Amino acid sequence: MGAYLLLAFAIAAEVTATVSLKLSEGFSKVGPSIVVVAGYAFAFVALAYVLKAGVPVSIAYAIWAAAGVALVAAVGIVFFKEPVNLSVIAGLVLVIGGVVLIEAGGAH
Repeated sequence: MGAYLLLAFAIAAEVTATVSLKLSEGFSKVGPSIVVVAGYAFAFVALAYVLKAGVPVSIAYAIWAAAGVALVAAVGIVFFKEPVNLSVIAGLVLVIGGVVLIEAGGAH
């Protein structure tokens, strides 16, 4: 499996775990609480394999962080009706722009 595909799975697991953290209501609901622990465990093991495969840590973590922030924000907006405004959109653009800059710098 390609390292970047594995990174995508790691990000999906981390986002699922983070959303489940909200759904667990402070770990008072067993089902979502189990998803939190399993999701984060899978995410970090997968990230470890991504790094072992040779993806630079700065690149892997930048992609992981930006994708996680953007996806969790999108889930919050769509499913939890969290507010979206110009500041939220600008913040997401800056996070994604930061990853692009890190990747561009890592290419040299």
